[in-house]
Amino acid sequence: MYSQNVVIILPKNGKNMCICGLDKEFLECCGGLLLYNRQAQTPEELMRSRYSAYVRGDAKYLLFTTVKENRYEDDLELIEEFATKVEWLKLDVLNAIEDTVEFKAYYKDVQSIQLLHEKSNFIKEDGLWKYKDGELYKTKIERNEACPCGSGKKYKKCCG
Repeated sequence: MYSQNVVIILPKNGKNMCICGLDKEFLECCGGLLLYNRQAQTPEELMRSRYSAYVRGDAKYLLFTTVKENRYEDDLELIEEFATKVEWLKLDVLNAIEDTVEFKAYYKDVQSIQLLHEKSNFIKEDGLWKYKDGELYKTKIERNEACPCGSGKKYKKCCG
């Protein structure tokens, strides 16, 4: 276990629902993982908690859940800076098979809404699921899909 003093602030969504998109209480879902009270049982659960860590700017958790060979303490500041300078909008898990999870994470930067589409690979290291690496896809937000901002409008009629 990674030992640190952790303070969890409930999600910014004004509810106690998890920010990873599942219809679960935050502390029963990703919050328990971010507090190090329990370990992810599947790669998808770990990936969702990592998204929640990005939303919260929790670079230490993101480093802890990365395989040792790809973990660089010097990245803490860079991860935190990126995670906190954007507004995370939503996560869509497209596919979760064995040790691979494909997802789309939407965020808003200074200029526009961006899309991170990745197929992530996970392995067990010391008995715990860890993020190994991922393949990024060049994907754009389609004009006729629902706007990631949550307005209920089509992207082209909202933020597009």
